[in-house]
Amino acid sequence: MTADHGDTPAPTAGAGTVDLTADAKVEAVDIPPELVAQSLGQYFRASWARVRAGNSGVLPVVLAIVVVAVSFQIANSKFLSAQNLVNLFEQSSIYMLLAIAEIFALLLGEIDLSVGLVMGLGSVVVAELVQPTAANWPWWAAIIVTLLACCAVGAIQGSLVARLRMPSFIVTLGGLLILEGVAIIVLGGGLVGIGNAQYRNELVLYNIFWGSFSPVVSWILMIVIVGAAGIGLWLREASKRRHGLEAPPASLTALKIALMAVAGIALVAICNVNRAHVGTIKGVPYIIPIVLVVLGVSTVLLQRTRFGRYVYAIGGNAEAARRAGVSLPSIRTWCFVLAALISGIAGVLFASWQVSLTTNIIKAANSYVLLAVAAAVIGGTSLFGGRGKTIHGVLGGLVIGGIYNGLYLLGVSSQWIDVVVAAVLLAAAVIDVLSRRGAPAGQK
Repeated sequence: MTADHGDTPAPTAGAGTVDLTADAKVEAVDIPPELVAQSLGQYFRASWARVRAGNSGVLPVVLAIVVVAVSFQIANSKFLSAQNLVNLFEQSSIYMLLAIAEIFALLLGEIDLSVGLVMGLGSVVVAELVQPTAANWPWWAAIIVTLLACCAVGAIQGSLVARLRMPSFIVTLGGLLILEGVAIIVLGGGLVGIGNAQYRNELVLYNIFWGSFSPVVSWILMIVIVGAAGIGLWLREASKRRHGLEAPPASLTALKIALMAVAGIALVAICNVNRAHVGTIKGVPYIIPIVLVVLGVSTVLLQRTRFGRYVYAIGGNAEAARRAGVSLPSIRTWCFVLAALISGIAGVLFASWQVSLTTNIIKAANSYVLLAVAAAVIGGTSLFGGRGKTIHGVLGGLVIGGIYNGLYLLGVSSQWIDVVVAAVLLAAAVIDVLSRRGAPAGQK
């Protein structure tokens, strides 16, 4: 392989052994490892060459998760207990969903400062609609209307950004302020609760966050999800190899499936431990499959569809994408709609989690805006657009949730927790900037 990538094509799956000498590694850092590897060992060597060149992928956030887990376990032996881990997963779900929502804007090189208040508005609307003394809507109708209302907010903001070319910072900052006021108006200045077991609609909404599958159903669900994902991954990669397309080594595909199975088994085993102080609470919480579904659909949308390719193209070079025939206004508008939709899902979970909503809780939703951006960036999504995956939001949300959870266990005051989260965010931003400096010119 020469230094001129325009003259020498990347090796294909059938091109034979790949030379990964020191010079070749440096030259191939901008090529996905699966395109230059014929074996698992070559794949890892190619991946390491990319890491050394500054393209570290999810490695920093994975190391951050390990450091957080080990540090807090040493400081407090309860951190890795089954009860606390399930609490950590539950509490991090809001951060994860909002980070996934934010990623749709960040990939375009934009920012959405309203995701936290879209969540706040969604939580108020769904809670008000199921009130037996007010609208008394069925729980499913209340959720649908809530999500549609959130999508409408995203469509308005996206249109202002995409079609009137207004700065997304200004548009979504204005949206944040408007939505805070609207949410408080809808709330009526009082308190709205959803935990009354006498009313089925309130009880169903309450159980979305606090309910769990039975242990047996949890195992069955894990087998179905991991089995379907594993079979789909294997068939897709096998089809690529059969048709002579670029594909990772079969051993790497098998390793990914094995890791999914191990992660699924560990998750269900942890959740099936009794975590109640009195009585019995076992099983996988409902919110974990909800987050996985949002993650899966978002991942497929961004990485397996034409829409996703257009999103990355716009974030990488908007003018080049426009000249290639991409409808920039349409794609940008839809990204803001999807960000609002996912924020609305987070709002339903937030209402279920809080049980009782007050004006103070709605005002506190402002902080979730910053945490959403922090989780996305900590996870590995670039602030400059064109680089990131939805899994980054999940990993970043887990880091932030772990820091909050661990420091609360240690009795650290909230202001110091904010300082620690800010320090981690700055470190992630520094890594992002340095990796861009080391990237090839076309990828900056």
